Amino acid sequence: MNPKPFLVLLCTLLAGLTTAAAPAAQAELSVLEQVQIYASRATSSLILLRGEGFQDMHRERLEQDIKALDAAMRRVPEPSSALLAEQRDLVAELRRGVAFGPREDAMPWGYPLELNKRLRDFLTAARAMPGAPHTEVAAKVEYLGVQYLNRAYLGAFEIAREQPENYLGQDERQLVPSIDAEIQTFAARDPAALARLQTRWKFLRAALLDLNSQSNSLISVSGRPYAPTVVDRNTRTLSDQWMSMN
Repeated sequence: MNPKPFLVLLCTLLAGLTTAAAPAAQAELSVLEQVQIYASRATSSLILLRGEGFQDMHRERLEQDIKALDAAMRRVPEPSSALLAEQRDLVAELRRGVAFGPREDAMPWGYPLELNKRLRDFLTAARAMPGAPHTEVAAKVEYLGVQYLNRAYLGAFEIAREQPENYLGQDERQLVPSIDAEIQTFAARDPAALARLQTRWKFLRAALLDLNSQSNSLISVSGRPYAPTVVDRNTRTLSDQWMSMN
């Protein structure tokens, strides 16, 4: 028997398996970043709902974000028990924030810190999953968006100070330069797409750098009022652009 045809067939099958495995790995990386993005988006939506007087459009957006988070979680291959538990806790905390109603005095003073912690704990569990993405531009942008809205409507955001080496323990002073650097690495891949992204990022980075997280006074660096709805809109658009490019 001539073994060559068999060897050729075997090599062809192995090559096909390798090719098929690559998109699967790519999808896994993508969905792990998506769950981080949707968790931050849902948190931003709750803060916006409370800060803008419980408008129906913000309530509906919160529900859509929670559904998007759930859909992304269902695509995570073998999610850890910790990640599933943190998802349940985060969603419960978001629902709790709605249940207080629109009156500010009905919300316990410590609730914003509890909400911050639930988001951080979920993001920490997502980043601990095998295959978690090392490039997290959209996740960083959305996390900064939460920090901005939180500061504008609820007060200072509590970052994960025990994790200074990653974005969860960082504010605009570290994250804006980090995002700058990561966006520039994309330049060689798609200059046209990068130009569109940079136009929006130029505006957004200026607003984020005005956040003044190092101060306890809740006043921007420039002294101008915060613009949470504008920052929120541009944050979502930019992260959508980034996800469509990757």
